[in-house]
Amino acid sequence: MADVQTLFVTKLYRAAVEGVNNDDLLRSCRSIAADDAVGQAWSKEKGYRGYTSYASLNDLPKRDPSVSALKGVLDKHAAAFAKALNLELGGRKLKLDSIWINVLEPGGAHSGHIHPHSVLSGTYYVDVPPGSSALKLEDPRLPMMMAAPTRSEEAPEEERTFVYIEPKAGDVLMWESFVRHEVPANGAKRPRVSISFNYSL
Repeated sequence: MADVQTLFVTKLYRAAVEGVNNDDLLRSCRSIAADDAVGQAWSKEKGYRGYTSYASLNDLPKRDPSVSALKGVLDKHAAAFAKALNLELGGRKLKLDSIWINVLEPGGAHSGHIHPHSVLSGTYYVDVPPGSSALKLEDPRLPMMMAAPTRSEEAPEEERTFVYIEPKAGDVLMWESFVRHEVPANGAKRPRVSISFNYSL
C-alpha cells in the first residue's frame, strides 16, 4: 500500500491579541495618518488607495504609546511562532525591525509581494469593518509548478494554491517572510485599518 507524506509545510500563525487597547490604537492610526504629509504624498504617488506610513515613519513605537504597547505583545507572539517553526536562532532573539500603519480605503488593494530581508512578517488588525479584504496567501512553490494542473475546487485548504484568511479586529497573523501575500480590493464601506511589521535577526 502506498504511503503519501506531507513535506515542506508552510505555517500561518494566528492569535487573538490580549492586553492591547484597540480604541486607542485606532485613534493613534488616524491621528498619525492625518499628520504624516510625507506618507500621504508617498501613498498618492504609488497609487495606494488610502494611507501607509511604510516609507515615511520608522519610529512608531517611540512616537506613540499605544503602538509601543502593541510592540511588547507582538514580541512575545513572534517568539512563540519562531519556536513553533523550530527556527535555530543560536541564542538570539528575533527583533522588530519595521512596523507601519495601513489605512486601506474602500476599493483599495495591495498587490502580491514578499518581504525578502526579514524572517517573519505579519499584520495586526485594528479595524476590520464588514466587507473588508481578506489576506490572500500564495503557495511558495507556485513559480516552480510550471506544467502542473490547477488544484480542484474541493482540495483541502492546505493543498490550495491560494488561501484567503479573513481576520477580525484584534487578530494578529504572521507568516515566514518568503510567503507571497496580497490584499484584494477592500469591499467595506469604510477604511480597513491595520499595522504591519517585520522581524529579523
